[in-house]
Amino acid sequence: MATDALHRATRTELSGLPVAVAPLLLGGELRTVVAGSEVRLRLTEVEAYHGQGTGPAADPGSHARMGRTARNATMWGEPGHLYVYLSHGIHSCVNVVSGPEGQAGGILLRAGEVVHGADAAAVRRRATTPLTVTALRDLAKGPGRFGQAVGLRHPIHDGIDAVTGEEFEGARAELWLRDEPVIDVATGPRVGVAGVAGTAAFPWRFWIAGDPTVSPFRWGRGAQEASESATRHIIG
Repeated sequence: MATDALHRATRTELSGLPVAVAPLLLGGELRTVVAGSEVRLRLTEVEAYHGQGTGPAADPGSHARMGRTARNATMWGEPGHLYVYLSHGIHSCVNVVSGPEGQAGGILLRAGEVVHGADAAAVRRRATTPLTVTALRDLAKGPGRFGQAVGLRHPIHDGIDAVTGEEFEGARAELWLRDEPVIDVATGPRVGVAGVAGTAAFPWRFWIAGDPTVSPFRWGRGAQEASESATRHIIG
């Protein structure tokens, strides 16, 4: 059996805490069909987020850290649905809901490699064609670009089921996982997350080491200061 063989994700596989499930998504694919165009992205970078009461430690970087709201309601539902939210009022970002139903959890899909449907992804990204090697690499590099490439939009596609693949508001989504998980997985602080939630205290960003589609790291507001303060405290 090929080590990169894939299978449709099941709810059972996604029922664990996001921090445990997140690295298992790497090397898998999110496949979408929107307006008749199919795009498949190989997942290369993800981040885990826990909601209020989920896991042994509170996650101050999560949308669900203060409990259930209209915005984060999908995170509290059945695993395998996609939580699609709006970032900075512009970008639709895609998360896989993970964890037991009734406990909030999401895995942000930060970056991927377009393995099918590059032309459709380029149109959605308004990229100049024909695509250069660099442009193809960058089509889904970062969560905003990822959301554009797969064609899922907030709020109409929030809650779409990536386990059943049933049509939802004119779109379909399927999550496929590797039969054998990726071995060469790197981990570190989450990108652009404010305060302590964006430091090594939460090494909940996972990526395929050395993959060129992975997005660059940047500190969130106050995160670098929090990290340096924690380092001084340990040394002192």
